[in-house]
Amino acid sequence: MPLRSAASTRERTRDLAVIALTIAIIAVSAWVTIPLGPIPFTLQLFALMFAVMALEPRQCVAAVAGYVALGALGAPVFSGMRGGIGVLMGPTGGFIWGFLVAAIGAAALLHLLRRSGMDNALGCALAGLSFVAVAYACGTAQLMLVMGMSLEAALAAAVAPFIVVDLIKLAAATATARAVVRARRVSLGHGADAR
Repeated sequence: MPLRSAASTRERTRDLAVIALTIAIIAVSAWVTIPLGPIPFTLQLFALMFAVMALEPRQCVAAVAGYVALGALGAPVFSGMRGGIGVLMGPTGGFIWGFLVAAIGAAALLHLLRRSGMDNALGCALAGLSFVAVAYACGTAQLMLVMGMSLEAALAAAVAPFIVVDLIKLAAATATARAVVRARRVSLGHGADAR
């Protein structure tokens, strides 16, 4: 039993370290902000999709939940170094809480794809696309509700200007995550069979 307990403790410690590092990466990626209308441009979506693709589902969901919770409690982890429940309740808050909904769905989808043999870039890209679609839907819905905008106006303000850039972030996150997963498998002695 002591060996199993030590291994379990090491695994929990590693998980906590990965989760904490991921929260920090998501926060830092949100701080690099270029204002483009009501929704600022950040590297946050890249970091979030990378987490979905590179981490185990429980690590990813815990990291995104931790990020949203820290921000809700007032830590300045959201774009523009903002935090607090007011940001989550504001016009763009749907994107932030939508990240958690999207992470749950995308991580589960990628897990299923990998179990069915689609452990490749296409599987990562499909999970990333699902992440973006859910985040867009949550963000657009709250923007419409809070600002009283029509669907067309909300999509024009919060989605259309970002589609091309977000697809580039998706491609970059897929390539980066695949390289990290491959390197991790090699370092753990599982071979370089990551596709």
